Amino acid sequence: MVDRRFRVAKRSITMSKKYDITFVGHMCYDEIIPFRGKARVAPGSAVLCGAMVAARVGRKVAVVTKMAKKDEAILQPMKDIGIDTWLIPSEETSYNRVLHESENVDERTMTLIKSAGLISIGDIPVLDSSCVHLAGISDTEFDMALMKGLKSRNFASLSVDMQSFVRHINPITKNHEFSDVADKKEIAAMMDKLKLDIVEARLLTGTDDLEEAAIIIEAWGCSEIVITQSKGVLARVKGKTYYEKFSNNSVAGRTGRGDTTFAAYLSYRLDHEVPESLKFAAALVSIKMETPGPFSGTLDDVIKRIKEKHS
Repeated sequence: MVDRRFRVAKRSITMSKKYDITFVGHMCYDEIIPFRGKARVAPGSAVLCGAMVAARVGRKVAVVTKMAKKDEAILQPMKDIGIDTWLIPSEETSYNRVLHESENVDERTMTLIKSAGLISIGDIPVLDSSCVHLAGISDTEFDMALMKGLKSRNFASLSVDMQSFVRHINPITKNHEFSDVADKKEIAAMMDKLKLDIVEARLLTGTDDLEEAAIIIEAWGCSEIVITQSKGVLARVKGKTYYEKFSNNSVAGRTGRGDTTFAAYLSYRLDHEVPESLKFAAALVSIKMETPGPFSGTLDDVIKRIKEKHS
């Protein structure tokens, strides 16, 4: 149960600021085991990757996350760059293991050792935010009640990462098992923007052709779809398709590729057209993939990469 003092504090703070983007989801510890490499454990999650991107390129960012209060220190890097955070208390912080079993960085076994549990609409503070993005890593974070509740708050843009539903956690092995989503059409119709990768797109639509998959999802009622793959990113917006290749020199920082791409796209899309936003996202995530961890560069770094590799 959330402490009443926490709810009062939220109400007194949230009405005084306007945010560009609010990221909702679990913070977690990521244990990354590279192919023939040494394991490392560090704070991670789609929320962390996304929020750090948006803040570093100048957006005003809020994070609403469910985790154990004893681990609150892992929020500090976000606070240090001006991100406002709201912690929904849980008994434990999510812990995710990612095992790369071959040189192909897209082939990996993911195991959710611990989960902070579902987030309810009653846990979400009333924020003045242009965009709200549901940045989950598995089906243990969001449900239809939460999404419908957020939709009723009439944000300018509500978006979700479909990995939040495609990745089902096996109750016995705790492994992420990828499968179709029964409510996929209802979810898509509810969203202003939708994020997927090629694996999720194939499972949901039956095709691994990015444009065909995007057209199918568009027919479900979402007018702006972003799909990533190892070589680049596609956007389908109001009946038109756009594509931009990545320019990374290595894949040392592959974990968080999709989360970073979409956060960069969402950040730039606030005041730019689709082609410029897609170039920006591809350039930024290309920089990120060359170094493990969340994006740590600057807006100037991204502009430089665009001029050198994406012009």
